[in-house]
Amino acid sequence: MPPKAPESKAAKLAKAAAGGKAKKKKWSKGKSKEKAQNQVLFEQSTYDKLLAEVPKYKMITVSILCDRLRITCSLARKGIAILVAKGLIKPVVRHSQQDVYTRAIAEA
Repeated sequence: MPPKAPESKAAKLAKAAAGGKAKKKKWSKGKSKEKAQNQVLFEQSTYDKLLAEVPKYKMITVSILCDRLRITCSLARKGIAILVAKGLIKPVVRHSQQDVYTRAIAEA
């Protein structure tokens, strides 16, 4: 093979500049959890469900109400306060981080 012809300075500079402009690797963003669109106010249907179904649950916590009724935690705490005031549920454990309630059984 014959020797390569020498390149000019301009051609060498163009090659060096082109090397730095290669596409960089795109890193994946990772899996992100969808933000829950929970209600911030009671609708009539949700309030009726709170009064009808929740007192039948064996265990009632703020997180259970948030998950099943699709309401925010603060609204779940208000709902629990309403049910306790009406005597439909009673506390089992009152703790600073998690309150656990159960259905109120009518005593004979």
